[in-house]
Amino acid sequence: RFGITGDTALQSVMSLSGGQKCRVAFSLMCMKNPHILILDEPTNHLDMETIEALADAIKKFQGGVVLVSHDELLIKRVCTEAWLCRNGSVTALEYGFEQYKKLIESELQY
Repeated sequence: RFGITGDTALQSVMSLSGGQKCRVAFSLMCMKNPHILILDEPTNHLDMETIEALADAIKKFQGGVVLVSHDELLIKRVCTEAWLCRNGSVTALEYGFEQYKKLIESELQY
């Protein structure tokens, strides 16, 4: 599911690329059945195929997920709520990622 097959599966983790290490970590998380996942920029070093596999896994996950990401496609695909953390406060974004984009665009105009 995460693309670690063949000779790659037999290599030492130290010899793997950043993306391959992420794939191994995601595979381990799936095996351990945690109740909550905290993912900080999980798409760094990943190709589109692996990002899609990650999104599918997050959607199937039965627990809670805290996702910190700049990846708009992943956010739109998996998130049911969006929260903005800045200036020492946390605010729920009623209209999700689109509301955040409009907020940033309006700030950039000034």
